[in-house]
Amino acid sequence: MVAPSPHPSGALPPELPVETLPKHVAIVMDGNGRWAKARGLPRTEGHKQGEFSLFDTIEGAIEVDIPYLSAYAFSTENWTRSPEEVRFLMGFSRNVLRNRRDQLIDLGVRVVWSGRRGRLWKGVISELETAEQMSRHNSKLVLQFCVNYGGQAEIADAAAAIARDAVAGRINPDRVNEKLFAKYLYHPEVPPVDLFLRPSGEQRLSNFLLWQSSYAELVSMNLLWPDFNRLHLWQALEQYAQRHRRFGGTP
Repeated sequence: MVAPSPHPSGALPPELPVETLPKHVAIVMDGNGRWAKARGLPRTEGHKQGEFSLFDTIEGAIEVDIPYLSAYAFSTENWTRSPEEVRFLMGFSRNVLRNRRDQLIDLGVRVVWSGRRGRLWKGVISELETAEQMSRHNSKLVLQFCVNYGGQAEIADAAAAIARDAVAGRINPDRVNEKLFAKYLYHPEVPPVDLFLRPSGEQRLSNFLLWQSSYAELVSMNLLWPDFNRLHLWQALEQYAQRHRRFGGTP
């Protein structure tokens, strides 16, 4: 296993008490198209630049021992974009997984895929499953790569699986509760989201990890995803460390 490469600035991660760090950070990688448009470039150039933001963020998460990171790569709603952009994103996702797989494995990253198979290119599914298989023994950081993912779709799929098991007599419908329901999510071993991080300044969840983010702390940053790097992740962690989480109770 190799250590993360240092940030070009030489900056070091903040020294925060372990108990103030989130276990699971979810990131909406938002603003690629706007970043490109502002520079007179095709939208695809924003996605290309966003690849470097993601991998710098992964290395920054490893440096501070964040055990779980979820990245919103392609949503169930992204199919409504232009056919040209969708084709690019499918091919781009496939190639990024193929080209970066060994780097992730060397860093000790375990890749898990959350999302629906339907409509995804077979090449993308193949690369996702290969990355899962090859990294299955890694434990430095779990990267939940969300491709063709929607929070409502995940909840609907979980409900359908529960219904099938109830019809088959494997569970009693009267015994279904939040704990049981969570076991039917795509990756129940991934804990609830502690920090929900959104670049681009938007103030919405965008159908990402809805069940898991029920008590997440939200941090919105006013910059576009291609300009994001581990320094901004660390800034968000410092904000998170100042929050007082009550989970509906009292301090």
